Amino acid sequence: MELRIQIVAIVASAGLLLGILELVRQRKLLERYALVWLFSALALLALAVWSDFLEIIAETIGIIYPPNALFLIAFGFVMLLLLHFSIAVSRLADQSKVLAQRVALLEERQRRVEEAAGEAGAKPALERSGQTLP
Repeated sequence: MELRIQIVAIVASAGLLLGILELVRQRKLLERYALVWLFSALALLALAVWSDFLEIIAETIGIIYPPNALFLIAFGFVMLLLLHFSIAVSRLADQSKVLAQRVALLEERQRRVEEAAGEAGAKPALERSGQTLP
C-alpha cells in the first residue's frame, strides 16, 4: 500500500512540475513567479521519491511523527509564496500609482495644447468676421 501512495505522489509531483513548465512555455506564467513554483514542485518530487528523507528531516527538527514535518514544510512554502506574491502586488500597486500620475499629467498637457491650438485657430476666424477675443 505504501508503494502505491509513493507512486501516486511521484506522478502528481511530476505532473505539477510539467504543468508549471508548460505554463511558462505558453507565456501564461512569468519566469520570476515560476521559479518559486518550480522549487516547490522539485521539493515535493524529492520527498515523493526519497520517502526516508522526510523521516530524516523530522528527526533533525525534533518532530516525532514525520507527516507533521511535511505539514511544517508545506506551511513554510505557503508562507514563502505569500511573501513573494505580496512583494509583487506591492510593486505593481506602486507602478500603477506612478502610471496613473503620468497619464494625468499627459492628459493635462494634451488639454493645454488643444486649448492653445483652438485659440490660435479661432483668432484668424474671428478677425476675418470682424470680431475680437476678450
